[in-house]
Amino acid sequence: MPYTAEISRANPSCFLFLIDQSGSMADAWGGGQDGIAGSKALEVATIVNNLLRNIVLKCSKDEGVRNYFDVGVIGYGSHVGPAFGGTLAGRDLVAVADLADAPLRIEDRTRKVMDGAGGVLDTTVKFPVWFDPVSFGGTPMRAAFAEALRVLRPWIESHPASYPPIVFHITDGESTDGDPSQDAADLRRLGTQDGPVMLFNIHVSSQPEQEISFPATPPGLPDAYATMLFDMSSDLPSEMRERLQMEGYAAPAGARGFIFNAEPTALVNFLDIGTRPANLR
Repeated sequence: MPYTAEISRANPSCFLFLIDQSGSMADAWGGGQDGIAGSKALEVATIVNNLLRNIVLKCSKDEGVRNYFDVGVIGYGSHVGPAFGGTLAGRDLVAVADLADAPLRIEDRTRKVMDGAGGVLDTTVKFPVWFDPVSFGGTPMRAAFAEALRVLRPWIESHPASYPPIVFHITDGESTDGDPSQDAADLRRLGTQDGPVMLFNIHVSSQPEQEISFPATPPGLPDAYATMLFDMSSDLPSEMRERLQMEGYAAPAGARGFIFNAEPTALVNFLDIGTRPANLR
């Protein structure tokens, strides 16, 4: 059975985030019916930075942070390459312990919490930031997948028995450097002894249209671009489908790791579930 390898310090796994940083990411996020304040670039950066923080917390034990995962963030727009800032700048993949030790900065953010009496209070929390939002240039999607291939090939060669890498691709537009379908297929053909690399595609939009989450077939998708993203996406492992079903998603047999016109809550839920393998030791 694929996707059952134990994740440990001896056999870590890998998460790689491909983040569209094109000029259109400066637009407001309209995913779902209501839309939200703030640009897509800002909101995606906030969500992924918070996810990186959660990955660090999952790997934190009494004796310190255990290196269960290597993590990378690749941005693509006017520039294609690693998106970490500070002392991690230029690094393709970073062990979780190194991630924990070297945020770009730590900000004070306001968060709403329940006061225990039915009300809500604003509280200040420390929020680590590893990369900043960027929104400039085109959408060189083929170049982004080529960068992912460059990063993951040597990692897989060094970790042949590990749980396969998961690539989360977050975009709001069509590729400006050609059809990325073959590049995505080349990425999915990589794999460890435990199974192929998983590629999940999340489309964010400025349009308040209906979200389509984890379909098993492409009917109902609005255009050829959405169908292309669906075709590029990997099937969800059964354990991940079960977790999504517990969150209220249909995620039928054959469902793919694909969301079209994602709203923020869907992106948060999917990234959290996708980075929570059951076989962590």
